[in-house]
Amino acid sequence: MIKLDIISDPICPWCYIGKTQLDRALAEHPDHPFTIEWHPFQLNPDMPAEGMDRAEYLEKKFGGKEGAVRVYGQIARHAEEIGLEANLGGITRTPNTFNAHRLIHWAGLEQRQTFAVDALFKAYFVDNRDIGDSEVLADIADSVGMDAAVVQKLLATEEDAQMIRDRDAHSRQMGITGVPTFIVAQKHAVPGAQPPDLWAKVIAELSEQLDAE
Repeated sequence: MIKLDIISDPICPWCYIGKTQLDRALAEHPDHPFTIEWHPFQLNPDMPAEGMDRAEYLEKKFGGKEGAVRVYGQIARHAEEIGLEANLGGITRTPNTFNAHRLIHWAGLEQRQTFAVDALFKAYFVDNRDIGDSEVLADIADSVGMDAAVVQKLLATEEDAQMIRDRDAHSRQMGITGVPTFIVAQKHAVPGAQPPDLWAKVIAELSEQLDAE
C-alpha cells in the first residue's frame, strides 16, 4: 500500500470539495493502493475558542462584503457543478476547529478517521452545525461508532492538545500554506481540490509501479 496523507481543515470548503473528488476516483478504482491518514491544519489558528459570527468573519477575511460574496459565489458554483450537497448560506458561525482536529485524531486511533471527517463536513456544510461545540462533536463521535461520553470527557481536558499544535506547526514548517494538500508516498505534494480524472491517473501510475516492483 501507498500512504496518502491529507492535510485539511473541516471548515475549508475546498477540502470538502477535494475529498468528494478523491472519493469519486477511489470508488471508480476500488483496488487503489492508498492507505489514508488525515492531518490537522487550522485555517484560523487565532480564532476565539467560541468562534465568531460568519458574516463578520468572511468580510474581515475577504476585505468586505463584496469580496466575501465573490469568493463564496465561486465556491457555491463549483460545488453545484460537481453535484455536491452544501448549504453555504445557512452557516451562521465560523467555529474554532482545534477540538474537531482532536476528534479526527482520536477517530484515527479507532480506525474511524475517514468516517469522522465525512461526518464533520456534513455537519458543517450541510446541516450547518457548530463543530466547535463539544456537545456537537460528541454527537458526531457517536454517529461514527465512537463513545460520545469518553469524547466529551477528553474534550474537557488538554489531552493530545499539544500534539495537534505540533503537527499543525510541522505542516507549516514543511511549507504548506493552504489546504487541502495531499502528500503521496511521503514525497509528492498535490495541492488543492483536484478532479477525479487526475486521481485516476495517479492511481494508474502508482499501480503500474507496484506491479513492476
